[in-house]
Amino acid sequence: MSVDGLLSPVLTLVFNQARLTVTSAADLSQYAQIQAAFKEVVERFNLLSLLGRLRVFPIGVSSLSAQTMPIETPFGSQPVLEVSSSPLVLGLGLLLIVSGWVIGGLYFRWVSGTALGEMQPERGISSLWAILQTLILSVTWMVGLLVFLIPTMFLLVVLMKLNPALASGVLFVLLILSFWLIVPLFFTPHGIFVRKQNAFYSIFTSLRMARFTLPTSGLFVVCVFLLTTGLNYLWSVPPDNSWMKLVGIGGHAFITTALLAASFVYYRDMNVWLQTVFERLQQKQSMPTQQA
Repeated sequence: MSVDGLLSPVLTLVFNQARLTVTSAADLSQYAQIQAAFKEVVERFNLLSLLGRLRVFPIGVSSLSAQTMPIETPFGSQPVLEVSSSPLVLGLGLLLIVSGWVIGGLYFRWVSGTALGEMQPERGISSLWAILQTLILSVTWMVGLLVFLIPTMFLLVVLMKLNPALASGVLFVLLILSFWLIVPLFFTPHGIFVRKQNAFYSIFTSLRMARFTLPTSGLFVVCVFLLTTGLNYLWSVPPDNSWMKLVGIGGHAFITTALLAASFVYYRDMNVWLQTVFERLQQKQSMPTQQA
């Protein structure tokens, strides 16, 4: 589902207006490259990719090829449905995002139940609970992003007008601080599916776990990121019109599901260890002190 017919005229108008401020030949060449890159992204954007896991949201089904629309397939040219109405794009976008959250909640429930041996109805969480808490967590996440990003972008724009070097420095500091949030944010959905918590308490549990296990949890998250990113390059090697692309899609599905299952096992075992440590500390504090 392509939105190229709707977005390309707007993109062209914006770039043509911005081009008036560019004077030197070197800047014009760089500007043309940026415009061509944006044009390619818009042309190959697939609206159905919103069904897959969006990078900024914690719950969803990971997809290897949903971010771009393949031009060629083993069956020939890719059929394209052009969506040229703004209300229709907004409506479909909202419907696909919510549907992706629902599918992601069911997927996380299935993987966690399989990995932890809790697929029995009396042990695992219900599908309705998984969907409800997934929607609450995703909406909370989206609101938090908007609250953070809107003032941040406004601040960066103001600083860019005043001093570009200062804006770059502030952006670098924000990126460094964001790395400290990756680990606690990574485990925010796990409490829902592992410990049957609600969305808000799951966020609190994730923050508490990251506070006491940051080195090991950070290493785990880095390993997951490196494996996923590195192997995605491998899975993307076959061209879109090759049947070997199915091998890449299958490999991506296997690896991402295995890593998700490993994260559930790690979360469960780490919280069991923390609970044991807290109980021992409480026992030591409650013991009467011996007088000499």
